[in-house]
Amino acid sequence: MGRRMHGERRAAGPLLATGVLLTGLLVTVLAVGGLRAAQQDKAERVMDQRHAMALAAVQTEIARYRALLETLAAGAATQDELTWDDFDAASAPLDDAKLIGAAAVAYVAPVRTGDLAAAQRRWRERGAAGLTLHASSGRDEHYFAVFVRPLTGSEGTVGGTDLAGAAELTAALDESRRIHATAVSDTYVLLRDRRKPVSAQQQSFVFAAPIWTRANTPEFKGWMVLGLRGRSFVSGVIDTISQGQLSGTLIATGSDGREVTIADRSVPGEPDLVRQSRFVVGDRQWTLVTRADIGRLPGAGGQAPGLVLGGGALLSGLLAGLVQVLATGRARARAQVEVATRELREAEAASRRQAGVLAAVLDTIGDGVTVVDETGHMLVENPAGKRLMGTTVSNHHPEEWQQHYGVYRPDGRTPMPVGEMPLIRALRGESSDGVELVIRNAVRPEGVLISVDGRPLDPSAGLPGAVVVFRDITELRRYETDLQVFAGVVAHDLKAPLALTRGHAEVALDELPPDHPVRERIARIVQSTDRMDDMIETLLAYTTARDAPLKLAPVDLGALVRDVIDERVAHREATWSIGPLPWVRADAGMLRHLLDNLVGNAFKYVRPGAIPSVEVVAAPAPEGWARIEVADTGIGIPDADKSRIFETFHRTEEAAGYAGTGLGLAICRRIVERHGGEIGVADNPGGGTRFHFTLEEAPMPDDDEQERVQKALERALAERAAILEAARLPGLGFPGIEPQPAEDQPARAPRQERQRQD
Repeated sequence: MGRRMHGERRAAGPLLATGVLLTGLLVTVLAVGGLRAAQQDKAERVMDQRHAMALAAVQTEIARYRALLETLAAGAATQDELTWDDFDAASAPLDDAKLIGAAAVAYVAPVRTGDLAAAQRRWRERGAAGLTLHASSGRDEHYFAVFVRPLTGSEGTVGGTDLAGAAELTAALDESRRIHATAVSDTYVLLRDRRKPVSAQQQSFVFAAPIWTRANTPEFKGWMVLGLRGRSFVSGVIDTISQGQLSGTLIATGSDGREVTIADRSVPGEPDLVRQSRFVVGDRQWTLVTRADIGRLPGAGGQAPGLVLGGGALLSGLLAGLVQVLATGRARARAQVEVATRELREAEAASRRQAGVLAAVLDTIGDGVTVVDETGHMLVENPAGKRLMGTTVSNHHPEEWQQHYGVYRPDGRTPMPVGEMPLIRALRGESSDGVELVIRNAVRPEGVLISVDGRPLDPSAGLPGAVVVFRDITELRRYETDLQVFAGVVAHDLKAPLALTRGHAEVALDELPPDHPVRERIARIVQSTDRMDDMIETLLAYTTARDAPLKLAPVDLGALVRDVIDERVAHREATWSIGPLPWVRADAGMLRHLLDNLVGNAFKYVRPGAIPSVEVVAAPAPEGWARIEVADTGIGIPDADKSRIFETFHRTEEAAGYAGTGLGLAICRRIVERHGGEIGVADNPGGGTRFHFTLEEAPMPDDDEQERVQKALERALAERAAILEAARLPGLGFPGIEPQPAEDQPARAPRQERQRQD
């Protein structure tokens, strides 16, 4: 019995090896069939690509020929009396344009029968030496090629021949003149080719571009005509694209609806792939047919199937022998399994150690970390995150996060929409940095300000999701607020002696005679104090835009813009336009500073002698948002500077001759971004710059609410005016002398109108 079992085991090895061999051969045959199918599919794709390239090349070349001809006609239209020298100079570049298949370009003039002698004399005087007009009978109007430039070597010209003898060309000329546009003729043998042997003649076509003057009442001057030989054109274009792998036929549909073969170009091989496409040339329908031998296309031929078949058979034999060896080597297989199992256990242990280290890091760091899957289910919440969020219970329903955790905007009162939360944005594939939120709930009744960074989960995790990292910045903001207050006190202490210095300087100017030599030096003192005062105010505005708390409320944007512009144009000549503007939800003070900067830039950065102009309009924006555009006609911003114009202290070379600190637009960006919007810049059509920014749109309040908002706005503006006036000494001026601007800078506006933006 033992010997029988041993024999069965010995027989199992050859049987298993035979099965492997048969299976390998079957797989090889299937692979060869799949490879041949793949080659066929690749050949089809290559054919599609080559056909598309040939079609694009034909269309592109025809469009190029037409554009060159229309350019030549447009140039001729500007000449009161076109001469051979004009035509020769204008058409000379065509010699180097590599116009495949082009025969000649000519200026064709219409001449009545009664004007033949006068026309012949006139064109000879304009440079058509030896021109003799031979009119065809039966027509009152004749078409003569007066000036001709051959484009194919040393061909002669056909000047003086009445082109009315070619019906196809005559129809194209008449149609071109009728529609005031370029027309293409039906196919025919060019007049210049009819003297050649029949075997050398080709079906050809011409483009005819009419020449009309640009007067109020246009006058017809004639045509620019370009003739192309079909076979030369098709062969040249397709050879360039197909590298000798495609045959091509170009078919034109004539005015009578008949299809005529313009050219037929063949290459060696038996074509078994065919493609055709119709396209429009002028008012004609043309068809391009391409053919190819599948064996000549890249990827379709080769000996890969035979090699795969031979290699597969050889590999199957080797595998069959190996299986037989393995079947008799059970001990070796068991040893290999044990080795693989041991390696797997070691890899699992290493993964557990890495997971332990990661868990320890998450438990140790002070920043909060939260990871969710694509449905919003919480996968990871470290202790610091739970402590900052003020809850130990996870919520797996994103629509409940705002109420569950108490998530508010930085003002601490406005609930944060779920769609704007960094975690939800990361689930949509958007990254975010430094998004500020307030968390206020039962555990955190005083509220905590956090800064959140969100990212989509890396695909290497094997699970779609998102991760956010957040930290407590409450104390940082308190420190910044204290620093802001300190900066304000320091600025006040700096502005007081400046005001005193300016006041004494102006008093001295009052006391000195107009021609006293010291007056100019004192005026410079006044200018220096003004520049120092502007710098302090700009730095304070920059600090406020960055750190001051937002006081959001509905604001009538139209009224605020009108007030800003009225203040700016009170003592200057300027033009402005204000379109219908919506109500927005914003901090009125900061919004006014934003508009004051942008409008002020429009009035400041103007070319010498130009009148400032500004336009403020609303543009289409996503639902719930308002997009405002502020356009001017000033010096503009170069494209190279547009990406950096909102950076701190950045100024363009064009702005070097104008006063400024380089902080104005940086302040604008801080204000807009703190409101959750975006700001950008583009060229203004017609010259100048067009700034745009977005703010959250607010519903228009009722009459009582509008009155309350208006009174609050007036109080804020009055307080602002009082603060500005308190920084100045009343009753002082520049009697008898205006301070001169600094070198290479425009003259400074009077003190009550000085501009503080860039």
